[in-house]
Amino acid sequence: MAVSNAFVGCPKLETLLNHHTLSSTSTLQTPLGLIGVPRNNRTRRGLIHRARCELSPSESATISALEQLKNSAPDRYTKERSSIVVIGLSIHTAPVEMREKLAIPEAEWPRAIGELCGLNHIEEAAVLSTCNRMEIYVLALSQHRGVKEVTEWMSKTSGIPVSEICQHRFLLYNKDATQHIFEVSAGLDSLVLGEGQILAQVKQVVKVGQGVNGFGRNISGLFKHAITVGKRVRTETNIAAGAVSVSSAAVELALMKLPESSHASARMLIIGAGKMGKLVIKHLVAKGCNKMVVVNRSEERVTAIREEIPCVEITYRPLDEMLASAAEADVVFTSTASESPLFLKEHVETLPPASPEIGGVRLFVDISVPRNVGSCVNEVETARVYNVDDLKEVVAANKEDRLRKAMEAQTIIAEESNQFEAWRDSLETVPTIKKLRAYAERIRMAELEKCMSKMGDDINKKTTRAVDDLSRGIVNRFLHGPMQHLRCDGSDSRTLSETLENMHALNRMYGLEKDILEEKLKAMTSGQQK
Repeated sequence: MAVSNAFVGCPKLETLLNHHTLSSTSTLQTPLGLIGVPRNNRTRRGLIHRARCELSPSESATISALEQLKNSAPDRYTKERSSIVVIGLSIHTAPVEMREKLAIPEAEWPRAIGELCGLNHIEEAAVLSTCNRMEIYVLALSQHRGVKEVTEWMSKTSGIPVSEICQHRFLLYNKDATQHIFEVSAGLDSLVLGEGQILAQVKQVVKVGQGVNGFGRNISGLFKHAITVGKRVRTETNIAAGAVSVSSAAVELALMKLPESSHASARMLIIGAGKMGKLVIKHLVAKGCNKMVVVNRSEERVTAIREEIPCVEITYRPLDEMLASAAEADVVFTSTASESPLFLKEHVETLPPASPEIGGVRLFVDISVPRNVGSCVNEVETARVYNVDDLKEVVAANKEDRLRKAMEAQTIIAEESNQFEAWRDSLETVPTIKKLRAYAERIRMAELEKCMSKMGDDINKKTTRAVDDLSRGIVNRFLHGPMQHLRCDGSDSRTLSETLENMHALNRMYGLEKDILEEKLKAMTSGQQK
């Protein structure tokens, strides 16, 4: 019996079918009438093929293979709405040692999205990897299996055992996942409340994801809405007033560890002149530091910083002079994208002690993930290492003020979450609207052709156009009522429920489910082939 081409060559569908048609025993148990067939008598492919195509003679007369699939267990993956899931580890749940192994450089985000969407139960994906968090957002056909596959992928790419990842990860689904990314974008989940850098990082996810196969409508829509939320929270609340960034917290931490009398005289070294390094320089200047050394791969960025802050003496040193520069510094800030440590124990123990004014102990403040300074440096008596996890000490003092500001922002986030969920709900009826219009248009064209053939060849263009307009008008008037009952903004749960009931009723009445299911399966197939 012939089966729609939508089923052929779709690895995800084959996996779903295989999972639900092969039992754990030697006997095949399936809703397609294959009970009692020994597994060793047929190959894996043969079983899948039979699950798709073979019917008893009596069944084949009345039931199509597509309808059998629709009534089988795998259909829940195509009839039910997929779930938005976030699998994440952050500064609140996992140590920096783990986060740096899981970190994915921005240049690798498209590759990661492609690999994630190649998993059997993942349709769309995005990666948000920063110094404080590693979060993967996916649209999953199955919550349980999607989480399992993504966690195994994270383990494979990082070398961290699945059991260890599970101890530190957090999982959020649908509305909770939506609220989380909105809170992240608004700066509520940051170590320093309201910091602006995370919003820029969320924007970068959208920028990098544009045109990437797998950064689909649901996930891209989620991140674009998160950007709107982040902007609105900062505009309508005072959450950003007096807020500190990771860079400013790093400067505060360094000054907390230095004797107050040495703040003006301590020799400062900044390694890396990117965004984070530039912010460190600005915050040092704000604290009264007017002389510092910057080590960077090239001098262009340092020159640009000099021009922006002309009143400060900034000395440039190339990367090969990093150790020599560290030997002359009391405080070393590191903020580079290096994937391997710049400072290890053997490097630091050869350096002379820091200035007596600060107690002879050199401070390394590392705000990079992966870390630029190995933890082994702490074994050197004349050195102390602080990383992003140590910044908690700086922000703990403002806990009460943080909670008050967060409550102001939560009202906006709740409102925006409802709007996003309404947008997702509205997507449910789009396939039905399209298919109903196409169905009506096919009927209109068929009947119009019959009418024209009966009227003969001598009909003029004006009459032809009038009849065509008449048929279009009748169809549009006929569709007006159903279309009105398929459109819903999702703000009223009762209205949404009725809209979905109307959608299912129209699908049944006009046999649209078959076309919609085929379209979904074709989309899955094309996604696998790209």
